[in-house]
Amino acid sequence: MSRKQLRPSNARHIDDRLKLHLRTSRADGREFHVITPRPGVRARFSTNYYHQTWHILSDPHGAHLLARLLWGLSYQRHPDTLIVIGHPHLDPNPFDAEPPAPIALVPADLTHLLHKTAHRVRQSLAAPGEPRGTVRWHTWGLDAEVARYHAMRADRTWWREYHPSPDGRGGEVDMIGGMLTFRGTPSLLRNWALLVATMRDDVYYGMSYTEIDHPDYELCRSNGEVQTFTDYHRRVSTAKVSRRETLTTHPTPNDPATLRPLIWTHNETVETRRNRPATNHTKPALPNPA
Repeated sequence: MSRKQLRPSNARHIDDRLKLHLRTSRADGREFHVITPRPGVRARFSTNYYHQTWHILSDPHGAHLLARLLWGLSYQRHPDTLIVIGHPHLDPNPFDAEPPAPIALVPADLTHLLHKTAHRVRQSLAAPGEPRGTVRWHTWGLDAEVARYHAMRADRTWWREYHPSPDGRGGEVDMIGGMLTFRGTPSLLRNWALLVATMRDDVYYGMSYTEIDHPDYELCRSNGEVQTFTDYHRRVSTAKVSRRETLTTHPTPNDPATLRPLIWTHNETVETRRNRPATNHTKPALPNPA
């Protein structure tokens, strides 16, 4: 039987009752409930590490999905549950086309991932096969909280009201077992979800970002950030071409830090070439007979 394909409208639409796949993965004597986007979902993501900060990269549509994943995860009650955004939904990064890492969203009070455990979960998802089932991902309250934020920001009352700091115990952004892991308590996950859901309010030349951190930075072992580009897919395409052409014209550097600037520079050449008007190859009309 062929795998059921998502309708185009379902692939684009992300609402309060999003459909996701449920998979199970056994590691270290425990059965993990792994939630993944369905194959037909068109949102795409990438990752990179720059300026001592781990980044999730996408477009505004991807950020919308990420916000709902974080918000719904904050209400989960099943131990050993996590969300993994794997390779069907990952791109090479839009700067130098380096391979991405799978992204894991982890509820700190339910799921504890050691490096070896995360590695085994990641390996089990490399060829996942058929899912155990489909789940409805409820995100009740997110839209209302976003609307409240917008209303209070418009009348300048958001900054005058006291907002309790989220519980940062167990908050972490780090590479664990080959997966870029964002782990937080329920209140921290909801705080991150609101930040991601509202990052589209501030766009600078097509780019927007929000920091994913605990308010008390010393409690979080590493910084994180979500960054979006309105032309994300074009950037990914450009970086892939640039990387391929750079590797054919330069000896392969042993150090990625040496290769990256070469690709970044060549990105401009690729973009200039793409933006150049197409040459008209139409043959000139023959003169009329005298």
